[in-house]
Amino acid sequence: MDFFDISYLQNGNIKQRKVYILLSELKLFENLQSFSPVLAGTIPINIDIENSDLDIICYSKDLDKFKSEVIYYYGAIKGFEIWEKMIRNNLTVISRFKFQDFFIEIFAQDRPVKDQEAYRHMIIENRILQEKGEVFRKQIIQLKRQGYKTEPAFAELLHIEGDPYIELLNYY
Repeated sequence: MDFFDISYLQNGNIKQRKVYILLSELKLFENLQSFSPVLAGTIPINIDIENSDLDIICYSKDLDKFKSEVIYYYGAIKGFEIWEKMIRNNLTVISRFKFQDFFIEIFAQDRPVKDQEAYRHMIIENRILQEKGEVFRKQIIQLKRQGYKTEPAFAELLHIEGDPYIELLNYY
């Protein structure tokens, strides 16, 4: 699946189709096109729960420019926030706001999206879900409803020891 093209959401479940409409209304992928945006996380791979947010990951060599553009396009939305944070030794710009029924987080780092952990986790999780099937997918969702984050839920069911965010990257 090409996660760089959100048109796959149009043929997905009800929530995925709703997300496609919402992202289209925001023109998020058009406005941030130069930053290679990708919807990552649980919604694209159908393991989201009721309160799952939309995680958009981006690539920018100039994080100040990225920050300015996100503020320009979305800064007027009520509850908009933006900050910088170090994530695994990578300076990351994170923006958060609520639009309609969804919280949206937009992340950017100075490294290609395909190299970012969020993208790599999603690709690996999607492959595991395809291999393990529907019962496994439902077990992941159940653990998430019990409060597990996604990577720890996978680690629990796959009996992966250590830091699930690191060890999941080494699964294959």
